[in-house]
Amino acid sequence: MTVVPLQYLHISNSSPRHPHTQNNHLRNQKDINAIFFIVLHFSIGSSVLSLHQRENTEQNKDDAFQEIIVSCRSLSKYETNIRSAFPQIFSAIIAAAFHIVIGISLAYSAILIPQLEDPNSDVVVTKTQSSWIASIIVIMVPIGSLFAGVLMEFLGRLNTIKLAAIPCILGWIAIACANSFTWIMVGRVLTGFACAIGTSPAIVYITEVSRPDMRGSLISSGPTIASLGMVIAYTKGAFLNWRLVAWINIAYTVIPVVLIQLLVPESPVWLVSKGRIEDAARSLKFLYKKYPQPDHTDQPLSEMHLNALIKERESKIREAEKNLEANQSKFRGFLKPTGYKPMIILFWFFLIQQFSGIYITLFFAVTFMQDVGTEVNAYMASIFVGLTRFMMSLLNAWLLKKFSRRPLVMVSTTGMAICMFVSGLFTMWIKEGTTTLTWIPVVCLLLYVCASMIGLLTIPWTMTAELFPTEIRGIGHSLSYSMANLLMFFAVQSYRSMTDILGGAHAVQWLFAAVSVVGFLFALIFLPETHGKSLAQIEAYFAGDKKRNPQLTATIQQSNMGHRRATEHLIKSPSSHSFKLKEAEVLLMKHKEAV
Repeated sequence: MTVVPLQYLHISNSSPRHPHTQNNHLRNQKDINAIFFIVLHFSIGSSVLSLHQRENTEQNKDDAFQEIIVSCRSLSKYETNIRSAFPQIFSAIIAAAFHIVIGISLAYSAILIPQLEDPNSDVVVTKTQSSWIASIIVIMVPIGSLFAGVLMEFLGRLNTIKLAAIPCILGWIAIACANSFTWIMVGRVLTGFACAIGTSPAIVYITEVSRPDMRGSLISSGPTIASLGMVIAYTKGAFLNWRLVAWINIAYTVIPVVLIQLLVPESPVWLVSKGRIEDAARSLKFLYKKYPQPDHTDQPLSEMHLNALIKERESKIREAEKNLEANQSKFRGFLKPTGYKPMIILFWFFLIQQFSGIYITLFFAVTFMQDVGTEVNAYMASIFVGLTRFMMSLLNAWLLKKFSRRPLVMVSTTGMAICMFVSGLFTMWIKEGTTTLTWIPVVCLLLYVCASMIGLLTIPWTMTAELFPTEIRGIGHSLSYSMANLLMFFAVQSYRSMTDILGGAHAVQWLFAAVSVVGFLFALIFLPETHGKSLAQIEAYFAGDKKRNPQLTATIQQSNMGHRRATEHLIKSPSSHSFKLKEAEVLLMKHKEAV
C-alpha cells in the first residue's frame, strides 16, 4: 500500500490530556512525522522513483487516498479478522435479503407453467404464451435497472430497495387473483420491475461498505439468497397450487424491507455525497465498531474514514468546478477506456453466460426435465436442482474469496461443457429407446449446476460492480445489469424455438456445451483478473497505466511495500525515538538495495 500523508488521515489532538500523556503523545507524533519524512526522503533518493514522483506528486496522494477509500471504502491495514468485519457482513446480508423474493420470482415460472398447461387448469395458455410468462420478467429488468440507477443516487441505496417492495406486492396480488393470461402477465411485469429496482442498489451498497478481501464473497451473498428463494419456490410448487404460492410470496417481500429499515445504516459513501455528514458518521461508527483502535492515535477508524470521504468529496467538487463539461453528463464516462472497455467485456461475458443454458434450465426447470425424457419426477428433480444451486452458492462465497476469477471461470465452463455433452448424448439415446438409464440426464444437470456455480453463473454479476470507476459505478452497474437481462430474455424466449429448430432437447444441450467451450477461451484470453485487486487498481488496468510502464509500476509497488514495513516497524517498536529512526533507515536501505 502507498504511504499515506498524515493530513489524509486527519489525526485529531483536540482532546485534553494529562501533561505526561500529552508529552508521550507529542513524542509519538514526532515519531510519525519523522517516519513520513524518512519515507519521503528515501522515495526521492531512489533514481527510478524520483522522476515518477516529481511528475505525479498530486497523483500519488490521490492514489494513496484511493487505495484506502475507493477499495470498497475500507482501511485495509486493519483488515485482520472476521470479527472486526462482522457489522459489514451483517449489513451486506441484510441489504441482500430482498434477493430471496427475486429468486422466488425467477423460479416461479418453472412451477407455474406446468400447472397452467395441465388440462384441468382454470387458466389456459399456449406454448407461446408460456414462453412469454417465463421471459417477460426478464425484459422488465432492464427498464427497472435504469430507474434503479437514478433512484439510488437520489434516494439512497437502501431506500431504493424499500421502494421496490411496492410493485412487487402488487405483482403477487395480480398473479394470485388472475383469471386470464393477461393478468398473469401484469403480475410478472410488476414483479420483474421490482426485481430490477431491488437488485442493483444492494450490489452497490455491498461494494461500498465491504472491505476488499471480502467484497467478492459478500456480493455473492445476493445470488446465494436468491438460490434459497428458488429452492422455496420449487418446493412449494411441488405441493401447493400456484395461486397460494403467490399469496405466500408477499410475506417474503415484506420481511426483508422491515429488516433493512430496522437493522442497517445507509451507505456512508452516498450520505457524504449528499452532504449528510452526521448520518455518515453514525453509519461508519456502526460499520467500524468491531475494529481495533489504531496504535498511533486515539481517533477511531470511523472518524478517520469519514475525514477521508469528506476529503474525496471536496476533491471531486473542485475537479467538477474546473471542468464543467464533466458535470454535464455521467454518461461521458463511458467514452473513456475505463467506461467502454468494461462494458464490452461484460457484454460478451453475459452473452456466453446466457446461451450456455444456465438460466434456461432455471426458468424451465420442470419442463426441461420432461423434455429430456427422464422417468424421475420432474418436480422433485427441480427441487434437487434448487438445493444444488443453493449449496453451491454457499461454497461459491468461499471460492470467490480463495481463488482468482479467471481460473474459476475456466474450471466452471469446462465442467459445464462435459455435463451438457454427456446429457445430450443420453437424451438422444433415451428418445431412440437404446438405453434405460433415464436418470443420467438428471445427474448431469445437477453436476452442470454445480459447475456453473463455480464461476460462470456468479462471477459476471460480481464484476458489474467491480469493473467500473467510482463516478459511473451506479449507472454502469445498472446498464450492464440491463444488458445482461436483455440477453437473458432472448435466451429464455428462444428455448422452445431452439428445441424445434435444432431437432430436439439433445441438440439444445450440445449447443450449451459448445457455448461453454467458447466461455473457456474467453476467460483464458480476454477476461481481466479482479481477485485481490483494489477498485483503484482495476480502474488503472482499464486506463492502461500498467501497460505504459510495467517495470516502473512493479518497482513502485516494491518500494511502497518497503516503506510500509518500515513505517509499521517505527510505529509499533518500543525502542527510543533516535534508535527507531536508525532502525527505519536500515530497513529502507536494505529494501532499496533489494529493489
